[in-house]
Amino acid sequence: MATQKSHIRKNDMVKVLSGKDRGKTGKVLKVLPARNRVVVENINFIKRHTRANPQRNIQGGVLEKELPIVASNLIVICPECNEPTRVGRRQLENGRNVRVCKKCDGVMDKL
Repeated sequence: MATQKSHIRKNDMVKVLSGKDRGKTGKVLKVLPARNRVVVENINFIKRHTRANPQRNIQGGVLEKELPIVASNLIVICPECNEPTRVGRRQLENGRNVRVCKKCDGVMDKL
């Protein structure tokens, strides 16, 4: 299965469209294109019960961590207009391909 180019990149601000965290926004920490999933800051938390392991210097207890969320359940927030928007692509005069906001037509990638 070939990986498809994602509309979401690391350090983007995104809004969750569906699931238990619907409506929340967060920053993208990691993109997993092979699984079509994204890890978002403070979204999709789980509680992990871990046993203490003194040899590895691991303290036991209940730890919270973020799990990946499906990329299709997220929408990118434009840094210029601060609105959730779909992403388009455009080629600049210098030949570089960039992502653009469908609402304000602003460039989403840093130049």
